[in-house]
Amino acid sequence: MTANKAIVTCALTGVLTNPTHFPVPVTPEEMARSAREAFDAGAAIMHVHFRDQRPGMGMLPTWDADVAAEISQAIREACPGVVLNLTTGVVGDDISGPTACLERVRPEMAALNAGSLNYLRAKSDGTWAWPPMLFDNPVSKIERFVKVMRECGVLPECECFDSGIVRSVDLFRQVGLLRPPIDVSLIMGVQSGMPCKPQWLPLLVDELPAGASWQVIAIGRDEVWPVHRRAAELGGNLRTGLEDTFYLPNGERARSNGELIEALVATARECGREIASPADARAHFGFEA
Repeated sequence: MTANKAIVTCALTGVLTNPTHFPVPVTPEEMARSAREAFDAGAAIMHVHFRDQRPGMGMLPTWDADVAAEISQAIREACPGVVLNLTTGVVGDDISGPTACLERVRPEMAALNAGSLNYLRAKSDGTWAWPPMLFDNPVSKIERFVKVMRECGVLPECECFDSGIVRSVDLFRQVGLLRPPIDVSLIMGVQSGMPCKPQWLPLLVDELPAGASWQVIAIGRDEVWPVHRRAAELGGNLRTGLEDTFYLPNGERARSNGELIEALVATARECGREIASPADARAHFGFEA
């Protein structure tokens, strides 16, 4: 793969988005169909969350390994050669659900939340949007996740919500917790994390381990698209999907993951970037073809 090609990820559904209000896929059939649309539009990687499959419960996440296996298989069959990236984000010390899914599915990649964050959002009336919570990811928890990922042959995707977490990734490398290839996601737009501002990107990229791959997870509305453009200009990989935004560059509501990926691919090409195929992505990260 030439260095100029951008690897595109689609974040299909997210954690709690209500499928009765937004066009997020839930069932294996919906997930496979949405993944195929994104795949055809240029996504080589699918970032996957799993939802409760009981009637009327699709707004809730699940760590049922049977559900994870069924959905993952459906996506793999719909998108030959696609790279799977599973979520592992969980509050608290019990990581048995995410690790059971990793062991069952054996994805190529998985999110590794690389540090803790006070996960906050304030409403316009001066109250909390939800009770303040700590998304706790101490080093001891990260170490347990990395151990399982290594046993399963899974590449960690280091998710970083603030600049200190970004800098921690190289510390993990220095002590041998992480080994090359190192992949980092800069999460921008969480109200208590890094803002979704393109001028932050050069400074953040400068703090990454030498040779690390990186992408932006841009959360928000119209502010996400200038950040995607700057990431493309700086040589980063790219991600979008209904987990991250519901809005296209023109401000219209996206009807599907495919529409968002089409817009992201167009942005990359306007910046002179070509789009990596699944085979390109596999070669870049050293996955089996």
